[in-house]
Formats: sequence, structure tokens, C-alpha cells
Amino acid sequence: MYTYIKAFGLYKGLETGYKIKTHRVQHMSCKGMAHPFSLRPHTSDLPIFYQVFVRREYDISLGFEPRIIVDAGAHIGLAAVFFANKYPNATIFAIEPELSNFYMLEKNTSPYANIICLNKALAARDDVELSVTGSGSVTSNFVTGEWAGTDNASFRNRVQSISPEGLRQQFGFDRFDVVKIDIEGYEKELFEANAETWLSRTRCLIIEVHDQMKPGCSKSVFNALSAYDFSFFTHGENLVFLFE
Repeated sequence: MYTYIKAFGLYKGLETGYKIKTHRVQHMSCKGMAHPFSLRPHTSDLPIFYQVFVRREYDISLGFEPRIIVDAGAHIGLAAVFFANKYPNATIFAIEPELSNFYMLEKNTSPYANIICLNKALAARDDVELSVTGSGSVTSNFVTGEWAGTDNASFRNRVQSISPEGLRQQFGFDRFDVVKIDIEGYEKELFEANAETWLSRTRCLIIEVHDQMKPGCSKSVFNALSAYDFSFFTHGENLVFLFE
């Protein structure tokens, strides 16, 4: 309870802690957020809420005001909502492949005109048909991969891919100010092909790597980044790269 009081103040902290303890967390509001949002009880929505709004893992000092933010692996939109409130002049592209998460993403971001939701998967190539698999209450661990039919018991849905460069060309902007990536191991494939087309246009990369889910993820990321000059630090579970 003390953690929530420290983060939100006495009254709001007690209210938040009680809701989470009793799983009455369908509707939440946080200091500094213009609109309330919804969470699903007994799911990994709760640890994501803790990560974003209590530990504030995306509250990073950038040294510039971003105008274009990509949130890949947007889940139910909590990071996108955080970015929209911190950077109200930015356009945020929230990309989420799994349908049940995407419905919540649309619901939570609907009050924000500067958030564009895409039911796609970020990938190295455009218009590849991918499968989304996963099960249970761990709603943040859905995995994308090449479509191989519906014989997988954990199959959730099919989704089309979009590449960072495809996104840039479709929406007509010049560069990425912030690219946040949390895509449960598919970062390995993303960084193994065509990464130069968008990394050369990126000012800040915030990424969570998942070697525990797919060995070689961090190696693929660092191999792609080796061609660029950047400063690097960790912030919570994220690796943060600021490009020179």
C-alpha cells in the first residue's frame, strides 16, 4: 500500500491499493492523466499498470520534445496514454496484434485524438500474415510468428505485419522521435532484416528484450545497432538508446 501512496498521494494511493488488492480495478485514474482508463482483473494488465504508472518506466528524460512516437506492443494502451499526457503535441502510433488487447487499447485511448491504433504486428517486412499465440491471464505475453495454420492450441488470431519504414511512408512523416518496442521476442526477427531503413531515422529507442523467451534477441538488437553512434542506459526493464 505504501508504494501506491508514495506514487499517487494518500487518498488516491489508498484507493488504488484497495482496488488492486480486491481486484476491483476495472476503472482507474491517475494523477496527471487527463482521462481514466480500464483494466481487466486477474490479468497481466495489473503489472503493466504498475510498470507504467507506479515505477514510471517510460518517464525518461529525452532532452527533446518528441513529435512522432511508435508504441509497438501497445497492449491495452497504458504506455500510449502515458506518452499522450506527457507529450500532448506528439502523434503516437499504438501497434497491438492481439485482438482482445486491441479492443481494450481502442477503449483506453479513445479520448486521445493524438493516438492512432493499429491492429498489426511490427515486423521487418510489410504485409506478412502472422499468427498470434498465447493463453491464460498473461495478456502481455502473446507471441507473433509466421502463420502456420490453426492446429496450435494456443492460437489467438491472424494479423498483418507493418514495418517501421512502411508505417513512416503510409503516414508521411520524416523520422521517428521515440520507438518503444515490447513485442515478446519478435524483436529478434525485427532487427535481423531491414533495420537500417528505420534506425537511421530514429532519435530514441526504448526496448525490452526477451532472451528468456527466444534466445538471441539481445544479440540481434545489438548487432543491428552496432553501425550507429548512441548513448545507452537502462531504465527499469527497458534498454534506452539515444542516437547521436
